[in-house]
Amino acid sequence: MANWIRNNRGFFVFLLLFGLFRTAVADWNPIPSGSMRPTLLEGDVVLVNRLAFNLKVPLTNTVIARLGEPRRGDIVTFFSPGDGTRLIKRVVALPGDTVAMRDKILFVNGERATYEPIGTVMERLSPGVSVPALRLDERTGTRHRIVQWLPVPYGSDHDSFGPIVLPADRYLMLGDNRDNSADSRYFGLVPRELLIGRAVAVLVSADIEGDWAPRFERFGERLR
Repeated sequence: MANWIRNNRGFFVFLLLFGLFRTAVADWNPIPSGSMRPTLLEGDVVLVNRLAFNLKVPLTNTVIARLGEPRRGDIVTFFSPGDGTRLIKRVVALPGDTVAMRDKILFVNGERATYEPIGTVMERLSPGVSVPALRLDERTGTRHRIVQWLPVPYGSDHDSFGPIVLPADRYLMLGDNRDNSADSRYFGLVPRELLIGRAVAVLVSADIEGDWAPRFERFGERLR
């Protein structure tokens, strides 16, 4: 056994360095749910820049240095303050912001988001159950993204909240699929030390409901 380990020590060093790289520098994140539809789809694998915000001790949430600041509209990965689950959502409000939602309409620092309808699609909720979902271009400040609303009674019970003022080092996260996302409306604000990194692009994608057929058109797609 000792000889086998000695003969393969180069491989073990590679695994160690690879593990450190993935936990401290860059990572990839499979998308398991539809909470970020239509921006991210189940079966996407996204590239995550772990050095976007913090330099951490590998395998921990101990921050060594701050390297950058999250921006409103960033798609980020983080550990849920509720149960520690690794999640991916969009940053909607930053420390010091005043944020509220009224009947799905978002307000940040008193400015009402604008919504331009794009169209209606059939959204699959479960096997044999599909409902029409409205997709809209949501604009806040200079940033915009496509969000999705589901009809009553499939919509969220959290269509309204606030206003709340975010304390230091706390962020409010929402999924783009507003009525089918467990986000800050459920588990609260996200502390900065629980941020993992900024999602920057779709690496690869496969249709998990269609025999895992590759979705080549999504390969390399930049996120915004």
